[in-house]
Amino acid sequence: MKFTLLDILLKGGIIVWLILLLSIIGLALVFERLIVLRRARTNTRIFMLEIKNIVLKGNFEEALRRAKESTGPIAAIVYAGLKSFGGTREEIRNSIIDAADVEIYRLEKNLDALATISSTAPLLGFLGTVTGMIKAFMKIQALGGAVDASVLAGGIWEALITTAVGLTVGIIFYFLYNYMVGKVREIVFEMQNSSIELLDLLNEVRQP
Repeated sequence: MKFTLLDILLKGGIIVWLILLLSIIGLALVFERLIVLRRARTNTRIFMLEIKNIVLKGNFEEALRRAKESTGPIAAIVYAGLKSFGGTREEIRNSIIDAADVEIYRLEKNLDALATISSTAPLLGFLGTVTGMIKAFMKIQALGGAVDASVLAGGIWEALITTAVGLTVGIIFYFLYNYMVGKVREIVFEMQNSSIELLDLLNEVRQP
């Protein structure tokens, strides 16, 4: 007997459909995060060189305009640092940190939801299998144990469908989550380096 994918999913019951709903939500979050990360990517080296050249020429207004018109977290922290240039080094540093905290929050937004999906899907799968096995053994008891082996096997594999679907979805989103986290860490590392570079640049300009 051959079964289509739809037949298998239908035999998995409501738990399978809950897992598939989680996967749809997860895919929407993944696409949203990919768009955010794509917009956050900039050529940090070229951008910082441009800002450095403008600042060293004493044209702070042009540097502010350039940072404000640029997209991404690097531009945001540079803009915050340049805007607070009249304050002390500590005030400039705090402005950069505050801007960085906001940008990091934006980068990490919804990552917890992806992590939740990757861990919840397998658990739902196991739950579906356990409940399916309970139903199978209840049926055996109701029939007084006189159950054909093929009927018992069919009930077991139907119960195991939820585990297979849950593990598949969980594994996929586990890798997607870790991929996103890795990309965020790369951007945060660039933000840290750019912050230090900006502080050194402004300190150099402040010196008589």
